[in-house]
Amino acid sequence: MAKPIVIFALIALLPFLCYAFSPENPTDRKVLVLLDDFAIKSSHSLFFKSLQSRGFELDFKLADDPKISLQRYGHYFYDALILFSPTIDRFGGSVDLAAILDFVDSGHDLILAADSNASELIREIATECGVDFDEDPAAVVIDHTSYAVSETEGDHTLIASDNLIKSNVIVGSQKIEAPVLFQGIGHTLNPANSLVLKALSASPSAYSANPKSKLSNPPQLTGSSISLVSVIQARNSARILISGSLSLFSNRLFKSGVQKAGSPTNRHDKSGNEQFSIELSKWVFHERGHLKAVNVRHHKVGETNEPAIYRINDELEYSVEIYEWSGKAWEPYVTDDVQVQFYMMSPYVLKTLSTDNKGLYHTAFKVPDVYGVFQFKVEYQKLGYTTLSLSKQIPVRPFRHNEYERFIPTAYPYYGATFSMMAGFFVFTVVHLYNK
Repeated sequence: MAKPIVIFALIALLPFLCYAFSPENPTDRKVLVLLDDFAIKSSHSLFFKSLQSRGFELDFKLADDPKISLQRYGHYFYDALILFSPTIDRFGGSVDLAAILDFVDSGHDLILAADSNASELIREIATECGVDFDEDPAAVVIDHTSYAVSETEGDHTLIASDNLIKSNVIVGSQKIEAPVLFQGIGHTLNPANSLVLKALSASPSAYSANPKSKLSNPPQLTGSSISLVSVIQARNSARILISGSLSLFSNRLFKSGVQKAGSPTNRHDKSGNEQFSIELSKWVFHERGHLKAVNVRHHKVGETNEPAIYRINDELEYSVEIYEWSGKAWEPYVTDDVQVQFYMMSPYVLKTLSTDNKGLYHTAFKVPDVYGVFQFKVEYQKLGYTTLSLSKQIPVRPFRHNEYERFIPTAYPYYGATFSMMAGFFVFTVVHLYNK
């Protein structure tokens, strides 16, 4: 009797399990948080509570816990990973550099926060993601112009930056008015990696050096080339956030007032850290900027069924529906820059799709006077959004012998010459035979 009860319970839970792992629900729900010390759970509680309030299940563990594991037999236990363990030299359990990279390569998301005492392991993970921290282990970002005077007067390592990435989809549509407080190490982006973007940059007067020693040589990292927080969207749509400061996510800097040096009247009662961190986490965990395309269709004008082949010069219609995940539901994605190519070796037709503002994009065009195997291609790439790559193959044939026009208008002069010659020959024959 117990066996049918267990089977019934599994059947009852099946819809919930399907929902949790369904690609129709792209938001990461279960997140592993690895900490150097459980004290970070309290000192950064506002950031963690913001995630939990949005429905995320956080599993807190020490980074050296011997029982931690990301997957078993190819099945991953978590949808995302937060590394708030900048000093860890070796993870516990089966977690290592290769395991974390495989985790990202499998389409999962990652938030990594380093600090002035970041370990070689954390630096290696960042390097593999296209980010290079300052080689000097004692170096931090220093700014004698844009430092914050709200905390310790004269501490030029606590800088206030408002150099945010110009993308509403990444940092949110609501403007972050107050500067973001940052205290930690800077990094540069690998020029060979085009997927890495600066989310928060240092000011032109900043540099990276050891604050406890005099500068004997020019610093390696200077000015706005220093990235404080970077984001990456991999080609498999996995998203990564790398910060050179763990304290950027702390309650202390969330609640701290901020005033830039040299701006005595421009004081903010609260820094922009909380808004910046929360909005950035929404993007990293696919609550914003995640697109999907459905119902890709094409057919002849006046018809509804998709044909197996087109003929040259046919009039056809193409349509696709595009939606964006809002964190809770799919909503119509509205823009004016989605294009379709009718492609064979190169695009013969390139059309910008019209939208009905309800998610439907459509256009109509004439098949070119070239036969072969064509493709309908949509390659949509936009800053902060997941890439859409759609392709449908369709052959195009020439006219059959019985489909050509019986009389071609461009040949009318030749028709006229032929019949006029025949008429002239008839008249000449009559005149020649019957004229005495």
